[in-house]
Amino acid sequence: MEYLIGFLLSLAVAGLAIIIGFDQERAFYPTVLIVVASYYVLFAVMAASGRTLVIEIAVASGFLLLAIIGYKKSLWLVAIALAGHGVFDIVHHLAIENPGVPHWWPGFCSAFDVILGGVLAARLLRSRLATR
Repeated sequence: MEYLIGFLLSLAVAGLAIIIGFDQERAFYPTVLIVVASYYVLFAVMAASGRTLVIEIAVASGFLLLAIIGYKKSLWLVAIALAGHGVFDIVHHLAIENPGVPHWWPGFCSAFDVILGGVLAARLLRSRLATR
């Protein structure tokens, strides 16, 4: 069920962003990447685990860096990083023990991230093809 909700919510967010025009702003998708990467930090704070918090901050900082570089250089990097974060969601528990992560979160966030990264990639492909 969490996969379905993540899938539907990502389509709703992307659809609204497209309809309203938010996604016309270069900062939209990088900002979403920064926000989704920060949730594991929040979960670590909720679980009151100092060591885990440091690890989660380091990982989130990596995605923050990808968002910044992608914003400055190429939104393709942001699309890849969003989808990559979706893969990270699935393997997160194997690399980092964070007791604050709800059991449903990895599936929900993975579906959301992969779909939103795919929407961005499709938008980039479409704009590239339109400029030829």
